[in-house]
Amino acid sequence: KMAAEMLQFHEMGLDDRLLKAVADLGWSQPTLIQEKAIPLALEGKDILARARTGSGKTAAYAIPVIQRILASKQCVREQDVRALVLVPTKELGQQVQIMMRQLTSYCSRDVRVADISGKADVSTQRPILMEKPDVVVGTPSRVLAHLNAQNLVLHSCLEMMVVDEADLLFSFGFEADLKNLLCHLPKIYQSFLMSATFSEEVQALKELLLHNPVILKLQGSQLPDSSQLQQYTIKCEEEDKFLLIYTLLKLQLVRGKTLMFVGAMDRSYRLKLFLEQFGIPACVLNSELPIQSRCHIITQFNQGFYDIIIATDDLSAKKKDKEYGVSRGVDFQSVSNVINFDFPTNVESYIHRVGRTARADNPGTALSFISHTEMDLLSQVEEALSGDSADPVLKPYEFKMDEIEGFRYRCRDAMRAVTKQAVREARLKEIKQELLNSEKLKTYFEDNPRDLQLLRHDKDLHPAVIKPHLKNIPDYLSKTQIFMKGGSFLSEICTEIKLKRCCCLGSR
Repeated sequence: KMAAEMLQFHEMGLDDRLLKAVADLGWSQPTLIQEKAIPLALEGKDILARARTGSGKTAAYAIPVIQRILASKQCVREQDVRALVLVPTKELGQQVQIMMRQLTSYCSRDVRVADISGKADVSTQRPILMEKPDVVVGTPSRVLAHLNAQNLVLHSCLEMMVVDEADLLFSFGFEADLKNLLCHLPKIYQSFLMSATFSEEVQALKELLLHNPVILKLQGSQLPDSSQLQQYTIKCEEEDKFLLIYTLLKLQLVRGKTLMFVGAMDRSYRLKLFLEQFGIPACVLNSELPIQSRCHIITQFNQGFYDIIIATDDLSAKKKDKEYGVSRGVDFQSVSNVINFDFPTNVESYIHRVGRTARADNPGTALSFISHTEMDLLSQVEEALSGDSADPVLKPYEFKMDEIEGFRYRCRDAMRAVTKQAVREARLKEIKQELLNSEKLKTYFEDNPRDLQLLRHDKDLHPAVIKPHLKNIPDYLSKTQIFMKGGSFLSEICTEIKLKRCCCLGSR
């Protein structure tokens, strides 16, 4: 559809206060999922929707939920919980609450929203629920805990239920909680299932929750096309991965906000300590850190305090904290690049990692390092993304490795300094720091939001021996010419003049 033919927000019969909030958010027209889902939801239909990350799924259910509550308030009715939003992670719960509050900025007295997905004691959250907020946001385990404690009663009043990121609920171990929770709900209520994929788990949820749903399968591809998202691969083994990432970052061939994914938490710290050797700041998003610290890292990244986050979506993170996910359920904003330092272990993980960039109408690039043992995984991803197209989606990036051989000895020096002991010490040191920071975040920064920059999360950890000479690039190396093909992601550096500018990077 052309933009002119799209159904606009003001044509959906929405409350003026809701339209004003939408205008304040700068949304000139609905996204595809919003255009299709909102009118159907306002008609009272159950909806199962698949749309990729960054497509506006949250607003697609939040707007009709708020509209229905506002409409019901036209009649004199007792205050009660009308809507329940289930999320798989605490981070996503916080984001849903923020979105809801933005959309209710002109009707906050009529539509109150409470997020109970955090780790506060059930007893601490009881007073919030005693006020019977119109919308409750929470993970299945936390909502069930409040239902069992009788802090929350839904069987007589609930009108709408949303399951956001539905495909994650079962994989995060919420299946039993969800089934137990259903016993506390009324027989009739409207349901929305929002998911990036239609997995077997989502089909099972559909049978449990939905009644004659409208199924929206939007965007055949789960990632944007090549005009918006460029996807590249470089074949390299372990040492070359570190050599490449050092060269790409130090010579500023990678520019803008960058998410780097590795296969395990120890690898995150190894990579961070390695980059520290060259004066390249990065922060690790670690499931072991307190929730306030994790949210604060993401907030500062979004605000531009630093450009590089190293993350993992491995199973060990899920075991430690089943309500935590990095490649899913976290709102990274304006990410220019996703680098798969370690290639993901399945297609779904690739989609959700790379889905962090090229969101909405913004361009983005994904670069994956591929070892010889991962070629089968690459083929699976390529097959899933290409569909019927004969052209490969992931294009090989032609990088002249022999032109960066001069950097290898510096790379080996840095790798030798990052021992297993150094990695263990780094993890322990950061956890201790962030536990202290989280208390400060929870108290001091509530009253002093402008001082957020005092706590930066990309500080050097320094358990490895730092060799100062590595931070600078000597003149003879700056004369290297690296010829490559590609788009916006890796800038072409073909002249000595351009490379010489990189000599000052040590002062970063």
